[in-house]
Amino acid sequence: MKLNAGQITRLREVLEGFTADAVLEVLGLPAWRALARNETTPGFLATAGDSKLELLTRLFSLQGTVTSAAARAVFGDVFESLLEARILGLNNDAVSALVEIRPYGDETHDWWVLSDLTPGMNGVPSPVRPDFVLGISEASSSLARLTARQPIRRALDLGTGCGVQALHLSTHAQQVVATDVNDRALMLAAITAELNQVEIDFANGSLYEPVSGEFDLIVTNPPFVVSPVEGDRLVYRETGFAADDIVRHVVTGAADYLANDGLCQILAAWVEPEGQPWDERLAEWIEPTALDAWVIRRESVDLPEYTEMWLADSGLARGPEFTRRYEHWLAWFESQQIASMGFGWINLHKTDREQPSVRIEEHVAPVAEPVGVEFAAWPERLNQLEAPDLLEQHWVVAPDVVEETIARPGASNPNSISLRRTTGLAPTAHLDTITAGFVSACDGDLSGKQILDSIASILGLDAAETNRQHEPIILDLVRDGFIVSR
Repeated sequence: MKLNAGQITRLREVLEGFTADAVLEVLGLPAWRALARNETTPGFLATAGDSKLELLTRLFSLQGTVTSAAARAVFGDVFESLLEARILGLNNDAVSALVEIRPYGDETHDWWVLSDLTPGMNGVPSPVRPDFVLGISEASSSLARLTARQPIRRALDLGTGCGVQALHLSTHAQQVVATDVNDRALMLAAITAELNQVEIDFANGSLYEPVSGEFDLIVTNPPFVVSPVEGDRLVYRETGFAADDIVRHVVTGAADYLANDGLCQILAAWVEPEGQPWDERLAEWIEPTALDAWVIRRESVDLPEYTEMWLADSGLARGPEFTRRYEHWLAWFESQQIASMGFGWINLHKTDREQPSVRIEEHVAPVAEPVGVEFAAWPERLNQLEAPDLLEQHWVVAPDVVEETIARPGASNPNSISLRRTTGLAPTAHLDTITAGFVSACDGDLSGKQILDSIASILGLDAAETNRQHEPIILDLVRDGFIVSR
């Protein structure tokens, strides 16, 4: 699958106007939602015309066919090149897409992303090739929202797949390196980069093997499906590593490739073994790295649900073979003493502090997207927590904080007072009277100690004891981003 620079330029001209917003407009919201569920019938009804946008949508979004005359009219002199490159296929007089070109973007960019065709359209199982290149998925979108987006020098997309993370990284990194072990993925990602006029350095190899130097940001959604070895493995989701060893290797190897103050952000799954707490097991991976870590478990899935999800993902239809493999997977999990599977986010930060911060927790509540703002702010919060004079600092309430009170109608005092952040993880903090008074006085004029001393005086309390009792509470407010140093 090769296109030269001139052919890619010509394809770019053809695709002009084929954007995510334009597809939404031509489909309409109901058909667009149906397509997100892999249902195409409403989409075909909405694109029955002969405009270029409708034709491109039928071909690349709905996996439909158009006549060769219609295709030649749209693609012009690049049509034959697309046939030769096997981006398009011709069967009698019907032209179809052999790869997906998906319009995609963020708030300020419109891109096109090449991948293999989405399997399972209209509920029809469609087994995929071993070197299948997955397109934009919920997992890749989740990682994109998770990523901290401050300007940086070097970024690494570890296991680039279709290249969507590399596109995002190109908006705020001076240099982007993208790796994969799948030659087909690298080929499609390279066309994607050139089509979007984005410069990315691609390298073939496993994990950190093909790269050198240090990076300010490493992002990865490694192939993390834990399953017994049987038949051809699907490169986009399975590896030659045992169980979840690929995630462990990403974690333990990150320190050697992170620049000082650099971040490694991993969308991951991990084994939750029988007889060992899940957080204890991940802590064992992290401890030798000497990195700060913030691990958030978003979900824990039982093994039958996990098995059903990934057998369906492989395109396997319900039937005797599905049942056989289902039983085989569950027996294998039992032999490996695996109790459940965890999903979540692993964030690592390279620090020069003697004692790294390791925070491992569960957070299943909804978050405010993009959640990446939380992790962009995380290193600076750690620095503030390390300050020896926490109570001597002057604090202000973060701009995304709101206060919520609960009280009976007409009551003079609330039953409870809470703070809630409206961005990032959107955490909540429940306040006692002293802490509520402290936060309300955090306008930057007085130090934390001065505020607590004043509250103690008003309430007739011992100032030193009030400071001692509430310093840990203030630490938590800083850690969760409710207050920031002026």
